[in-house]
Amino acid sequence: MAGRGSVPPEAGTGREAGPRSAPGVLGPVRRAGQLLPEGLLAEGATGGRAHPLFRMFVRWVRRPLLPAVRLWRRNIQLRVVAATLVMSLGVVLVLGVVVIGQVRNGLLDAKQQAAQSQAAGGFAVARQLADSAASGADPAEGGPSVVNAGAWLTQLVQQLASGGQGVYSVVTLSSQDVTMPFATEDAGNTRGPRAFGEVRPEQSVSQEMRRELDASSDTHQQYGEIVRSDGERQPALIIGKRLNDANGDPYQLYYLFPFTQEEKSLALVKGTLATAGVFVVVLLGAIAWLVVRQVVTPVRMAAGISERLAAGRLQERMKVTGEDDIARLGESFNKMAASLQLKIQQLEELSRMQRRFVSDVSHELRTPLTTVRMAADVIHEAREDFDPVTARSAELLLGQLDRFESLLAELLEISRFDAGAAALEAAPTDLGEVVRRVVEGAQPLADAKGSRVRIVGADQPVMAEADTRRVERVLRNLVVNAIEHGEGRDVVIRLAEGEGAVAVAVRDYGVGLKPGEAQRVFNRFWRADPARARTTGGTGLGLSIAIEDARLHGGWLQAWGEPGGGSQFRLTLPCTAGEPLRASPVPLEPVDSRRRRSARVKALAPSGEGAPGVAGVAGAPGGASGGAPGGGSGRPAEPASGQAAGAGHAPSGPSGRPAPPVGADSERVRGGHHES
Repeated sequence: MAGRGSVPPEAGTGREAGPRSAPGVLGPVRRAGQLLPEGLLAEGATGGRAHPLFRMFVRWVRRPLLPAVRLWRRNIQLRVVAATLVMSLGVVLVLGVVVIGQVRNGLLDAKQQAAQSQAAGGFAVARQLADSAASGADPAEGGPSVVNAGAWLTQLVQQLASGGQGVYSVVTLSSQDVTMPFATEDAGNTRGPRAFGEVRPEQSVSQEMRRELDASSDTHQQYGEIVRSDGERQPALIIGKRLNDANGDPYQLYYLFPFTQEEKSLALVKGTLATAGVFVVVLLGAIAWLVVRQVVTPVRMAAGISERLAAGRLQERMKVTGEDDIARLGESFNKMAASLQLKIQQLEELSRMQRRFVSDVSHELRTPLTTVRMAADVIHEAREDFDPVTARSAELLLGQLDRFESLLAELLEISRFDAGAAALEAAPTDLGEVVRRVVEGAQPLADAKGSRVRIVGADQPVMAEADTRRVERVLRNLVVNAIEHGEGRDVVIRLAEGEGAVAVAVRDYGVGLKPGEAQRVFNRFWRADPARARTTGGTGLGLSIAIEDARLHGGWLQAWGEPGGGSQFRLTLPCTAGEPLRASPVPLEPVDSRRRRSARVKALAPSGEGAPGVAGVAGAPGGASGGAPGGGSGRPAEPASGQAAGAGHAPSGPSGRPAPPVGADSERVRGGHHES
């Protein structure tokens, strides 16, 4: 097995990885054992974590790019202008290539036609001069006329090149001995190469073209280079023809037309196109910026006004100018805002009327209810003198009066929250003492249900500035609900303190919550199963009041649950009143949840299967894993240790029967978890 600091074997091959690399940039990475078969993986990728040096390098590279990426994603005007510039640049480049190609071809065609005409005239003149020289020579000593061929060729080259200085060059080469070096008449060679200007004839004319002229008397042309005496090379069009001199001996006559002027013309065209292209691209970018700005500005205005409308400033409206599509959009937006304002005002008025009605009715009912309570108490005390049916009726009357008084008190409390009249009387409070009082008061219900209530973490004081009456009401509601729906199993209450917050989590192992119910469990009068029997006679407002009490403290009240796996409600309060919460010291999802047990099983046996957990949050942001941003506790998830919160294992009921295993006949619906 590869130890620490070694490279793991290659995946799927069974071979050990190669030897350690030599010291270098990647040496520390390889020596750390983090160079996996798949390469360096990004942080969070499956298969392992990248080396810290690599992650540091990635962060160092990404840090300056993040503002630009954020600007690119959020600015549609920038994206449109950038796309316009890129496409315009592409179009200009394509057009530039096409135009330059056309200009080049046109210059070459014009050059070729002019060169062919000039060369044809020169070849005709050379032929005429040869004929004139041959016919005008006087016979000597009865032999044929002989002309000095070397002098005649030199004169011919000078005469033909005299009218084309700077435009073309004239070269004559021998048609008999192609290997003859350049020589002069004084050296005894009258058939040597002749050239006008600083041109090297033998290097400028290729051997292939010389052979073609020896094989045929037609005119030949070729693109080549003019080699000057100083070594300079110029591209040129070379046109040649084999002719006869005054003595009838063949020689090769070449016209060399350099492309100097054409290159200057092409360079001028390229510069003009480049300048015009840059100007056009910049102009198109500016035009796109202005056009998009006319469209984006009203959209940004609408977005800003929408945000202000969402913040409650319902009188905000868009400024409408003109009669175009943007103006119609502004008019429609303003009509929508006015309609929303009217509807919201109507709803607010209706809500105020409803709250006033509930408050007034609640207050008006207190006086007759007090009278009825007094009469019911008298009847209940005298029930022993009644017959059994009347005595039972007196007991039922007193019980329903108790429930009615509780409902009336909760309605009055809700009306105070709705009216914003609820006041917080914060004082240093030991939550452990509050939890013990709540458990002592709920002990008769726990005994009747067969549940055992255990407190974890109360051996040390857990202090916070809180309203004792409200916190005790919240915890009483949570504990009673846990006992009601725990199905005779243990109820675990866990206290913890840390990171400027205190938390109390109430865990039961009953029917749990279905997906989505954790968000609705705090709604007023909501019940998961209306047909479920109520033992304690709850009103359906307990959790609604509890979450309002938590918010009044600046805290969180959150719920988690899974079908058949029980549920957990967590109350998190700041240690100091008024301080914002950043995290909770208790994770919302317990360590003995089905998902975490499945994760531990998968970690121990990769081929095992686990059931995914079902989590829910209500009362604070945080998603399925907690109220604080970033997780249930604002920290990385606790390592799965196989222990329940505060206990060695999942608790068992007082009868000795263990809690149901994960997935075992646990699809019953939890109902009435809102009861007080």
